[in-house]
Amino acid sequence: MAEVRADNQLGQEQIDIIEKYDKEQKTRSFDKKILVELLYWACIAISLYHFITAYVGAPATLKHRSLHVSMMLFLSFILYPINNKASRKKLPAYDMILAVLSLCITLYVWVDYPNIIARAGIINTMDLIVGTVLVLLVLDASRRISGWPLTILAFVFILYGLFGKNIPGIFAHRGYDWKSLVNQFFISTDGIYGTSVGVAASYIFLFILFGEIMNKCGMGQFFNDVSLALAGSSMGGPAKVAVIASGFLGSINGSAIANVVTTGTFTIPLMKKTGYSKEFAGAVEATASVGGQILPPVMGAAAFIMAEMIGIKYSKIIIYAAIPAILYYIGIIIQVHLRALKKDLHGIPKEELPKLGDIMKDKGHLLIPIVFLLVMLLFTGRTVIFSAFLTIVVTIIVSMFRKSTRMSIKDLLDAFASGAKGTVSVAMACAIVGIIIAVTSITGFGLNMANAIILLGGTSILATLLFTMITCMILGMGLPSIPSYLITTTIAAPALVKLGIPVVAAHLFVFYFAMFANLTPPVALAAFAAAGVSGGDPMKTGFTSVKLALAGFIVPYMFVFNNELLLLNTTLPVAIRIAITSVIGVVMIGLAVEGYFRRKVPMLLRIASFIGAMLLITADVTQDIIGIAIMAVLLIQQFTNKKKDEIVAS
Repeated sequence: MAEVRADNQLGQEQIDIIEKYDKEQKTRSFDKKILVELLYWACIAISLYHFITAYVGAPATLKHRSLHVSMMLFLSFILYPINNKASRKKLPAYDMILAVLSLCITLYVWVDYPNIIARAGIINTMDLIVGTVLVLLVLDASRRISGWPLTILAFVFILYGLFGKNIPGIFAHRGYDWKSLVNQFFISTDGIYGTSVGVAASYIFLFILFGEIMNKCGMGQFFNDVSLALAGSSMGGPAKVAVIASGFLGSINGSAIANVVTTGTFTIPLMKKTGYSKEFAGAVEATASVGGQILPPVMGAAAFIMAEMIGIKYSKIIIYAAIPAILYYIGIIIQVHLRALKKDLHGIPKEELPKLGDIMKDKGHLLIPIVFLLVMLLFTGRTVIFSAFLTIVVTIIVSMFRKSTRMSIKDLLDAFASGAKGTVSVAMACAIVGIIIAVTSITGFGLNMANAIILLGGTSILATLLFTMITCMILGMGLPSIPSYLITTTIAAPALVKLGIPVVAAHLFVFYFAMFANLTPPVALAAFAAAGVSGGDPMKTGFTSVKLALAGFIVPYMFVFNNELLLLNTTLPVAIRIAITSVIGVVMIGLAVEGYFRRKVPMLLRIASFIGAMLLITADVTQDIIGIAIMAVLLIQQFTNKKKDEIVAS
């Protein structure tokens, strides 16, 4: 009997699904060979610039960031048509002009750099003209790539900067003219060339390039095959395979929708064949793919931005984020397992699965770069940029160990070209968010918003967390997770910090809910993409995703009220106790949602189980004991009758 193996090659149908739900993937495909070649080599040149400067050092901050933004703007106007009706086969003259104009911005910065520094933030007429052009180019590029929501939001903030002095109440400010705003947007490193663009130009670009090279080596297929070998034969095996494989891939590539379609093309049909419904199969893939953004070591680029925003080492961020991310995935696997028990869904016969030993023999060496990266980040004290550079070099060398993973020169060039293309959407999101952050900073809007959130929540941390969560979810519905995080962390995280919540807990809380908007109807793009693959109802898939990710919605409250979960200021014995009680709490959430273990769980016990899980949120030992006691009662109820219930049909 033929082995079940992963195949990460996408067909046109899957590509269409990605483009439908992820506008950022809808790029031009030229019909003229000369345009294809010019774009290809331009992308390679851009990647080489970032790769080489990671080793030899980048130019001065303003020069480096302006060049990065100009290169990304150049690719934006080459790759993305002006609207959906425009041809994706041809390059209009006006887009070529805009692309060249984008490069002129950085040319101006580099040529006039000594005078720009000498003027010390006092801009002249030429600065004003060039800065205005830059703002317009960034607004249009963002609109083309991500759609109108983020562009409109940036435009609203610009209007607020210009006319906010006329607004009554706490959000009024002293007023700024266009020249003052352009000074903040263009010359300052607090605007378009701010921290977020700095992160995109260094860390994010390199890790996207790393992901592309790993993909060319066959890492995607390796993760899928290992997941099959480990979990494929267990109860509900294909769903567990989806959770494990999508989590690993999602952490590296950072694109939830692309991950849903890439991995889901393989896992969703297997889940449906096992007996899971279309909606449940799609929801499993969506929740696992989205969760990759909170899973160390890469966290889909969020960790890099967070480290820069709050001034904490990247190596510490991934340690703080580890236990909550593991709890999220345990929550999904528990529900998947309980659903399999309830419906008696068996895994794939072992004889049809690849053998772990064979997989490791063939591709196990691909784990070396990941281990090398972790060692570099956690134990050597070297910078993230240098660590990423060396890891890419190690990956290229390691890939040569076996024929099945060896890359040709063409494969390597393709990876470098894809790395540049893959960074465009993130870079432009970071650039346009720089406009919003600049206005927020200069007008004091962020501080006023923090005060407003605290005013609404009163002295209650829980109420303030709820208002912050709602803000994040609303913004996240129309924006990709990274710009959503950047905006909400600017306007909402300060409110949490003011209430005494540790800054890393506040930022992780904000990011979790910015990310979960991908799963939450009415706008749940990752869930809708999964439904496109599974053939299920999109809205039902979205609501099922919320149920599966329920532990993830609760975990942020857990680490806010229980900082030890982030390993903050705690001892090893306390950390172990907290981890154990948290896992029990996550299991209880699964039991409450699915209502089944060995037999049906009565509704009263399901409610009690959920309450018990909530009691385990805090670090209070008494509440932990009560929560564990409820779990004990539930287990006694389940094991006192040895005869299992009949299989549940729904």
